[in-house]
Amino acid sequence: MTLQDRLGAELEARTADPRLSGIIKLAILAVGGQGGGVLTGWIEDLARANGYAAQATSVAGVAQRTGATVYYVEMAPHRPSDPVPVFSLMPAAGDVDIMITAEMMEAGRAILRGFVTPDRTTLITSTHRALAVSEKMVPGDGIASSDEVMAAAEVAARRVIAADFDALAVANGSVISASLFGALAGAGVLPFPRAAFEAAIRASGKGVEGSLRAFAAAHDLAADPPGAVATATEAKPVAKARGPARLLAEWDRLAARVAALPEPVAGMALPGLRKVVEFQDLAYGVEYLGRLAGVMAQDAAAQGWTLSREAAKHIANAMAYDDIIRVADLKTRGRRFDRIRQEMRVKEANVLHLTEFFHPRAEEVVGMFPARLGARLERDPKWMARLDRWFNKGRRLRTDSLPAFLVLHVLGGMKGWRRRTLRHAQEVAHLDRWLQTALAQAGRNYDLGVELIRCRRLIKGYSDTHARGQSKFDRVVTATLRIAAREDAADWCRRLREAALKDEEGKALDGAIKTVESFA
Repeated sequence: MTLQDRLGAELEARTADPRLSGIIKLAILAVGGQGGGVLTGWIEDLARANGYAAQATSVAGVAQRTGATVYYVEMAPHRPSDPVPVFSLMPAAGDVDIMITAEMMEAGRAILRGFVTPDRTTLITSTHRALAVSEKMVPGDGIASSDEVMAAAEVAARRVIAADFDALAVANGSVISASLFGALAGAGVLPFPRAAFEAAIRASGKGVEGSLRAFAAAHDLAADPPGAVATATEAKPVAKARGPARLLAEWDRLAARVAALPEPVAGMALPGLRKVVEFQDLAYGVEYLGRLAGVMAQDAAAQGWTLSREAAKHIANAMAYDDIIRVADLKTRGRRFDRIRQEMRVKEANVLHLTEFFHPRAEEVVGMFPARLGARLERDPKWMARLDRWFNKGRRLRTDSLPAFLVLHVLGGMKGWRRRTLRHAQEVAHLDRWLQTALAQAGRNYDLGVELIRCRRLIKGYSDTHARGQSKFDRVVTATLRIAAREDAADWCRRLREAALKDEEGKALDGAIKTVESFA
């Protein structure tokens, strides 16, 4: 036998060692607050309580949303007479049996790192999203596609168990670590009975009842998923309007006007109507429908009502702008406090301190003044500098205290004053100019009119964010109008808008405008 043959035989003998083939390798990817350490501890305790040797390690990410913590568990059957096995400290690409991820994008990262392979890996993942900082920073829609991750998972993994395990845990009064542990048990990939998993939870002695409820729900879901991808949530029904009978009757009349519109428009107009009425009042809803009717007068069914459908959405967003009154109103609503308590898992014995951060510029302060007085002060540099010095200090208000809450509650209740303010006059004037410009172009180039309507998505937010968005909007519209006579003007308007949404600084927009100027 040659040396090569002897080495090959020795290698084959080693790979056939039952002590090596019996090692189960499990990795977990989770970010801060998702209970990855608790889940790892349960798995380690579970293995040891059932006659397995086990080792758990973890390597923390850089920060909560810039790097997930990688938890790794290896386990193998072990008798007291056997030598203590030597386990690896970290997972290796192509060498993971079970991959658990506590969030959808973490599943994508696990696949990219090679931890998920079609010949051996069972992937258990929650389908909910905890947006990364990089996703939140994009001025447009920077949210990564969960569908692409799921498509990759179906190819990369031997088996996929996916559901919104976070929502499932919350619905059962627990946290995601408990539901992921239940999914692991329901998947049947570990050689332990369900009772052994539950015993590990009971042995921890913390939040046992809630954890067991979440465990049971996830176990049943993973053991018998309703489809290729299990789901634990259903669409929430739209809340019905509530209030005095007189106002409800008026709302029903406005809703009936929307229902009479062509279906493509009505589907967008009803949420738009609801938004502007909630922002101000029913009379404001009448104004909204009036503006929409003006757009529809220049539209036609032959065009699929695209112009009107887009206008229904963006007119509502323009009319429901963010001012001090709206910000204060949103921050003092009861359902917001309920949502924060739920997200923070606040119990009866806990005390929640809530601090709101405000950084009002002189423009926001003057915007609350009567339109004529505010306009006069805005033209006076000395007054603007004085107001900025007085108010632009980065204020912090503890809205769990009565004085601060009352300040914001009073501001939020000033809807009746809003129509008299300088800010409202400015927003209405800008809205009317935008609509007039878009409709004028739509008469000559329908597609260009639609793209100009869509440009309104550039304007959103409050204070500096709103100012930057409006500046980008004005630059995009101005550049577009310079080439409005071109056949490809609509396409260039779309390109300019997309460039404006790419980065906060506007560098991509600068380059796109220079291109337009080169042939304008």
